[in-house]
Amino acid sequence: MHEYSLVGDLLDQVTAHARARGATAVRKVTVGIGELAGVDPALFATAFETFRAAGPCRETELVIHWVEARWVCPTCARPITRGAVLRCPDCNGPGSLATGDELTLERIELEVPDPHTLRPTTGTSARFGD
Repeated sequence: MHEYSLVGDLLDQVTAHARARGATAVRKVTVGIGELAGVDPALFATAFETFRAAGPCRETELVIHWVEARWVCPTCARPITRGAVLRCPDCNGPGSLATGDELTLERIELEVPDPHTLRPTTGTSARFGD
């Protein structure tokens, strides 16, 4: 069940992005999981539900974008039909996996304070243009 360690790393990344941007909440996280990535989407979602309770992701929605495996010829960029022999029908070059083995953090939706409502925390001021 390496999905639990993957989710732990994901939440660390999301938390770091949220803190760097002064976010008050993380609303949605979208990940891409390739069909050949060796990651079970159901276990990944369960792990996310388990670990999100701590930190800024308590109420975060997880969206999983399923990425199908696609093969192409690296020489002429011709797509290779799913289930076909992994050789290019035009140039006979070997097929190359284009998509489907990735696990990517695609999008984070954060709630951040409106910068126009923020006030300085100290009593100092600065003058510009002098």
